[in-house]
Amino acid sequence: MREFVLFMLYVGFVICGPEENEGVKYASQCEACKILATELETRLSETGRSHDVIELGYSVDDVKPKKRTEYRKSELRLLESMEYVCDRILEYNIHKERKDSTRFAKGMSQTFQTLHGLVDKGVKVDLGIPYELWDKPSAEITQMKTQCETMLENFENVIEKWYFNKQAEIPLIKYLCEDQVLKGKDHKCLYEMFDGSKADAKQEL
Repeated sequence: MREFVLFMLYVGFVICGPEENEGVKYASQCEACKILATELETRLSETGRSHDVIELGYSVDDVKPKKRTEYRKSELRLLESMEYVCDRILEYNIHKERKDSTRFAKGMSQTFQTLHGLVDKGVKVDLGIPYELWDKPSAEITQMKTQCETMLENFENVIEKWYFNKQAEIPLIKYLCEDQVLKGKDHKCLYEMFDGSKADAKQEL
């Protein structure tokens, strides 16, 4: 009986929820920049521990010594980090149960966790799309990847200035998003954080 009630609640949410009534809601410029800044800083932190020294320059006769620099301070590190940063957005999902920018997050949403659980228990769930497509990136996610790529191209110089001059002083989310991309615009989404304790309490109810 409990499974049937859960089934009706979640299918009702999917069929009659705000997304169906309002249509697909793409990421705002604020949301896209927030994810870009978060992922780029995360990628840089993954490579920032390296103390490798790399050689730059080229000499035909090998008489002139090549310039040596630490990888973690090099342009190469930045370029390698930026190269695939927008691909990381495809790891995100839409969490329909959240109302603010935290609706974009990694991991499976509570809705689909429950629906997958029902399917595993033999309950037939029809969302109007094949089961194998349930976990594919949604239109919102693929669109945000495109937004990320455009933003990265348009603000590459800004990111470079931050990387070489301001990285130790100011977070990228402020330097790039608040002060450049969203200058003079609403940027409250940048600092919205998911409150897991509230979600857990709601789930228990």
